[in-house]
Amino acid sequence: MPQFSLAGASTDGRGGRGRGTRKVRRPSRVSLWAPGVAVSRWSPAQETAARMGRKVTVATCALNQWALDFEGNLQRILKSIEIAKNRGARYRLGPELEICGYGCWDHYYESDTLLHSFQVLAALLESPVTQDIICDVGMHTEEYLLPRMIQDLTKQETAPFGDAVLATWDTCIGSEICEELWTPHSPHIDMGLDGVEIITNASGSHHVLRKANTRVELVTMATSKNGGIYLLANQKGCDGDRLYYDGCAMIAMNGSVFAQGSQFSLDDVEVLTATLDLEDVRSYRAEISSRNLAASRASPYPRVKVDFALSCHEDLLAPVSEPIEWKYHSPEEEISLGPACWLWDFLRRSQQAGFLLPLSGGVDSAATACLVYSMCCQVCKSVRSGNQEVLADVRTIVNQISYTPQDPRDLCGRILTTCYMASKNSSQETCTRARELAQQIGSHHISLNIDPAVKAVMGIFSLVTGKSPLFAAHGGSSRENLALQNVQARIRMVLAYLFAQLSLWSRGVRGGLLVLGSANVDESLLGYLTKYDCSSADINPIGGISKTDLRAFVQFCIERFQLPALQSILSAPATAELEPLADGQVSQTDEEDMGMTYAELSVYGKLRKVAKMGPYSMFCKLLGMWRHICTPRQVADKVKRFFSKYSVNRHKMTTLTPAYHAENYSPEDNRFDLRPFLYNTGWPWQFRCIENQVLQLERAAPQSLDGVD
Repeated sequence: MPQFSLAGASTDGRGGRGRGTRKVRRPSRVSLWAPGVAVSRWSPAQETAARMGRKVTVATCALNQWALDFEGNLQRILKSIEIAKNRGARYRLGPELEICGYGCWDHYYESDTLLHSFQVLAALLESPVTQDIICDVGMHTEEYLLPRMIQDLTKQETAPFGDAVLATWDTCIGSEICEELWTPHSPHIDMGLDGVEIITNASGSHHVLRKANTRVELVTMATSKNGGIYLLANQKGCDGDRLYYDGCAMIAMNGSVFAQGSQFSLDDVEVLTATLDLEDVRSYRAEISSRNLAASRASPYPRVKVDFALSCHEDLLAPVSEPIEWKYHSPEEEISLGPACWLWDFLRRSQQAGFLLPLSGGVDSAATACLVYSMCCQVCKSVRSGNQEVLADVRTIVNQISYTPQDPRDLCGRILTTCYMASKNSSQETCTRARELAQQIGSHHISLNIDPAVKAVMGIFSLVTGKSPLFAAHGGSSRENLALQNVQARIRMVLAYLFAQLSLWSRGVRGGLLVLGSANVDESLLGYLTKYDCSSADINPIGGISKTDLRAFVQFCIERFQLPALQSILSAPATAELEPLADGQVSQTDEEDMGMTYAELSVYGKLRKVAKMGPYSMFCKLLGMWRHICTPRQVADKVKRFFSKYSVNRHKMTTLTPAYHAENYSPEDNRFDLRPFLYNTGWPWQFRCIENQVLQLERAAPQSLDGVD
């Protein structure tokens, strides 16, 4: 009989889950053990005597599970176990909440989720695939009354639920959950001191730019300080919302990595194995005298004795795995791969026929187009490598059972429609840049003019009110000027959805398109967008990425994908092109409109969200950061300008398009930034504190405030 476990989990700030209890009714982690297995502690002497072999083959995996897809999740779990067994593994670790899927959220409170999770667990217990291997879908102990369907299979009424470790004949296995690896005093510390040699972590860790480095460092440091083997499993893919789980399963021992999983992959199931010598753990630990002293004072964990061994009787000639050097992606590569994989999962699971992207000729929409092209490159690469699941999904999307994608440009032409929406305020340069990029990536490109629609809408207003608003350049007020810009922006959104629904129909092709947004995280943070304009879309793959990182990504794409059209896009000033041209040239730029640079915006966002700073704290921090380039008065003005604009536009965050999460300072209030959306935009108390501090600084050192030391 296989040994299974499964236990409840609670949400943490990194998208991971910490320890939970039965009271939260999280059904995907409840310990289930074979009949007759007792819960007790073995003495160290008994454990030493029980060891038979030296070398163990263990497996961890990354699975592309989907919230509430119990059938698909079961099949992927079984496939991973089968792969692990075929590679000689006697222990298999799966990602957290792999049965029900990670992103269930309020579905965790539904009895259906509990029922179906136990049904899947029963199917696992019955399957011959799970024989002769320890299959870990969680590990906790407390006396838990089992449902009758499980009692009938295991012939036991209760199972342990809570913290414990497994004592096999040859080693000891402990488990921590996702976030526990990141905590100051992780369970692996005490478990290691208590003699646990193999630590497992069934993680649900989502992708954030530059996060992989921290994750790998934590795992290697855990085994470097305490010795031992560490297995990290992870979810992968889009689980149904804004997060992308990036795999990165790994196996480490004594401070070195022995197996590295891919960080971004279209494979639904990925299994890692390594053959390691337990004696290497024991000798490594024996050399750390301070660890041995601490171990003598360690509190014991309850042992669950398992009549099973990970090693074999005769394993002296079995080859062992060698350490490897972890290969990291650059931030630009992470952007090219993570959001692209997220787009692929979203497209294939939404059962749509492709994407429609309003392509303006600027950096943001160009970056979004590049992500779709990158997705097409990964799909073609995966098909060439023999991935039949990806091939089947492509054929379903394009509705051609004999189609085999080879050229990313051809695939892009089938699933991406780009649309340049010109007005009398658009320049020929942006039109040309959009057309050239579309040609180079192969998208089906449309150019249209929105002026008739704008004229019709404004005609209705003039007919009703008898008034005709003017742009500021023509003598109008700021309110008139803004309204005329917003009409253009909102009409583009209406046209985007119209063409998304009917453009394939007009070409005699079945299906509809998902509308892609392209507002970056910095513009969203400041609210530099029109509510319900082209920032309103079905999904936004760049909504969590800063302008600075996007520009670096576009530069990366010029060489990686051979797209020279991006060079002119990068060199052009960012502009909304909503105000009249001056002698045919752009007169409006984003940074001038915002009153701050994109580089400054990234700094404000990280200090406000990640460092948890209000206006006064941010002012104090920036005094030191910008002391060589700004006077205290200039710093104060910049901070006040940011918080004033941020707070007056905060209401727009409630309508942001669901966006790929790539930065921890995402301002989206539905998931990542639980702050009010109605503020006193004057910030009177906070700004007065800043002003008082500036006056004190100016009085104290009037000669040193020229901005340069």
